[in-house]
Amino acid sequence: MRRSPFRYFKTSPEIIRLAVMLYVRFPLSLRNVEDLLHERGIDVSHETVRYWWHRFGPMFAAEIRRRRIEGMRSSHWRWHLDETFVKINGEMHYLWRAADHEGEVLESFVTKRRDRKAALKFLRKAMRKHGQPEVIVTDRLRSYGAALKEIGAGDRQDTGRWLNNRAENSHLPFRRRERAMLRFRRMRSLQKFAAVHSSVYNHFNQERSLYSRDIFKTNRTVALAEWRGLCAA
Repeated sequence: MRRSPFRYFKTSPEIIRLAVMLYVRFPLSLRNVEDLLHERGIDVSHETVRYWWHRFGPMFAAEIRRRRIEGMRSSHWRWHLDETFVKINGEMHYLWRAADHEGEVLESFVTKRRDRKAALKFLRKAMRKHGQPEVIVTDRLRSYGAALKEIGAGDRQDTGRWLNNRAENSHLPFRRRERAMLRFRRMRSLQKFAAVHSSVYNHFNQERSLYSRDIFKTNRTVALAEWRGLCAA
């Protein structure tokens, strides 16, 4: 029997999961989360919220990824790859993303460069977890072509105009979250948060514009119930 990761904490698991969800899912600061919990009669400091996020955020994200990888066979059809600029202490870094044709973020990866070596490392990491897709949509960055040729997937690349909007739009939720956090100070922190944020965003993203109100409410209730059951004993 698997032992609960909350067994050493006097605080209930529901409060911990709520605090982590508020901080990761919404563009809130640690002190914003502290104030929202206080309104619900929960007295914790923002440093406690910080500790919970560092301790349980990656754990929740890993469980979400495991469940979604097991149930997502359509992600082998088409991938969209893109990279965006992120500044850390005034130095430029690059956040690479792989999203499938439905907008699910499959992988996030941070590097200091965006050359062939970085693209190759990113592709190998994504394919090791999700397998190889049939089509890989990218922009015209030459690093993608060189990396895909090295792994024998050069014929799968597609660089048509406007085809990569899926990957470019996947950066928007992270950008909103980045502004609320006043950017990042370490590359390791960026990698950790980007991985956790993408998994949590996938879990709660119900694409409400595509469904009726009743279906959206049902999907939202199911997602919240699954979240409450994460890492339970």
